[in-house]
Amino acid sequence: MKYTAQLARLRERKLEQTRAKLDRLGAQDEDDYGCVLPPPDFHWQPPAGAFQGVRGWTAAFRSLMEHHPVYIDADDALAGRWMFMLSRMRPHYRLDRAPFPFDYSHLEEEQRLYDITSGIGADAHFAPDYRIGLRLGWGGLNRKARASLEKHAGDTGATALLEAEIETIEGVQHWIARTAAAAAEMARDENDPVRRENLAAMASVNRRLVSQPPSTLREACQWLAWFNMASRTYNRDGAGGQLDELLRPYYERDLAEGAIDDGDALYYIACLLLNDPHYYQIGGPGKTGRDQTTAVSYLILEAAHLLKISCNITIRVHDGLDEKLFRRGIDILFEDELGYPRFSGDKALVAGFMRNGFDAGLARERIAVGCNWMSLPGREYTMNDVVKINIAKVFEVALWEMLDHDAAPSVEKIYKLFSAHLRRAILCAARGVDFHLEHQYKNEPELLLNLLCHGPLERGRDASHGGVDFYNMCLDGAGLATVADSFAALEQRVETEHRLDWRTVAVALRENFAGPEGEKTRLILSGSERFGRGLSLGDKWAARLTKRFTADVKAWPTPGGRNLIPGWFSWADTVRFGKTVGATPNGRRAGAPISHGANPHPGFRKDGALTAIVKAVADAQPGYGNTAPLQLEIDPCSRRSPDAKTVVGNLIKTHFELGGTLVNINIVDAQKIRDAHEHPEKYPDLVVRVTGFTAYFASLSREFRQLVVDRIIHEQVC
Repeated sequence: MKYTAQLARLRERKLEQTRAKLDRLGAQDEDDYGCVLPPPDFHWQPPAGAFQGVRGWTAAFRSLMEHHPVYIDADDALAGRWMFMLSRMRPHYRLDRAPFPFDYSHLEEEQRLYDITSGIGADAHFAPDYRIGLRLGWGGLNRKARASLEKHAGDTGATALLEAEIETIEGVQHWIARTAAAAAEMARDENDPVRRENLAAMASVNRRLVSQPPSTLREACQWLAWFNMASRTYNRDGAGGQLDELLRPYYERDLAEGAIDDGDALYYIACLLLNDPHYYQIGGPGKTGRDQTTAVSYLILEAAHLLKISCNITIRVHDGLDEKLFRRGIDILFEDELGYPRFSGDKALVAGFMRNGFDAGLARERIAVGCNWMSLPGREYTMNDVVKINIAKVFEVALWEMLDHDAAPSVEKIYKLFSAHLRRAILCAARGVDFHLEHQYKNEPELLLNLLCHGPLERGRDASHGGVDFYNMCLDGAGLATVADSFAALEQRVETEHRLDWRTVAVALRENFAGPEGEKTRLILSGSERFGRGLSLGDKWAARLTKRFTADVKAWPTPGGRNLIPGWFSWADTVRFGKTVGATPNGRRAGAPISHGANPHPGFRKDGALTAIVKAVADAQPGYGNTAPLQLEIDPCSRRSPDAKTVVGNLIKTHFELGGTLVNINIVDAQKIRDAHEHPEKYPDLVVRVTGFTAYFASLSREFRQLVVDRIIHEQVC
């Protein structure tokens, strides 16, 4: 490939920038963002009144765009890097709780009781339709907003929003124009002819993109990069789109005109993936069910393969998928051992979304563009991955209510209490969703994502407040295996086998399994029939809990009439959620992490039992179009087993046939991961999939690295 040297240098700079962020900022237990550190002498403060309503947010963003440092790398096809996250510059910002100037104290008691992550004040977590921006460009978006401003001249709310959108667009245009001028100046001073030519082309591309829509593949990649950088800067948005279809028209036109070859295309796409690890889908069916795999799908995979950095690419698996694309994805998963690509299951996702009353064509358009989540690009507001109920906490409340007040305890009594508390928790979460939707447009309007949605500019309404057509609100449960295993342990060890009595269990839990007797009790409980073993009591309870959770979420919309869609997903909150829960009857100690998503607890059986876990997680799918991902960490002895790829490929397809929705896989060398856990500095380029996102292992805190280590399945696919 003719760009091998440039990409090698870009990759090395990426690693240097990641190390620099770790040195200055410390461990970052979230996505590996594409941001870089600002120059050490750069200083900027949000202007007075920042973050106060639509005008305050606009003033802050516009000011930052006008002062944002220019970043240009002469080896890169694309200009720019983002350096700040405006939404995290708010006073009193916390990662687990966004500042919100409206009082929801009437919800807080139950939110604390059930450890509900309410999502109130959370940003983004729905997907843009990039086609709007690619068609109009920044100039066209500006004209569209101005035309709508004239139309809504008598509507003060619409006027305020549309004026803010115009300011937002012009701020981005200012950033692009400054960058284009800097690239031209660098080209004039550059002695190397290859770099000089690249910088001159970069300047030309970006001068045009200030006001014109992209017309070439390079321009399309640069336009996407600018939107991604601006949206990340504004409020962390990281949702992508169907990247192969977005880029296909530009690739095919350039190729037909002889303007590029596949080497050029690989270079441009690699630079887009390097710019920021947004969540992109490739393959899968279009609206009519026809497979969307093209040459561009392969180029995206190969670009990621060449880079070998943190990426988030999902292959949508359906009956008509090009088998070669699927196999190439498996090859890269094994060869690179970087946790990507992921695989989503079209069959269950389409059928599930249709259960909400939508047709198959719309369901196929709802694509994988986030950690665990699906979205209709530009048409749906979802609060994906930000509203969660810690059902381990719900279980704890029910358990102690019975143990403290009932002289004749039983598993069924706990379940009855659990069900009642779960319904209260779901209603509390639903009321929180309504509160968010009623106030968020005044707290943090979606100024960037509004631009690439169908409705906000036309209606003068924020996407969070009536601007889009569909409001399908995500509500995830977390801690499935913790609760399923706890019910199973009590049923087996106390009620069936009588190896323990209720008093002994209660004392052990209160004392966190302290002392020899406590440890003996813990081992008896933890050795019960766990979720994931196959045809176990734990499996039975997981299925029962899934049915209960799903039925209660779907029994009614929110009090304000919004549709709720259930899922099982904890993101990386397994650690945080676990800290609020005492010792549990599955043998888990107080404060230890709860289970991850729909997965069994680590150590559910010693031999790994891949087929059992594949079926168990498939049986735990809520089934309404959101996912309950299967997370696998496999040490497959891949260098010695010619069949390992086939086995894993078959497991993925089997999971989807059984009703699974999303598979995240780390192919790991267990010995290497364990050494990296103790000595992360030795492995600066080791990338793992933590949950829905990939990250550099060395950038994670020790407790998050432990999550990955604990999940390694010890069965060898050899």
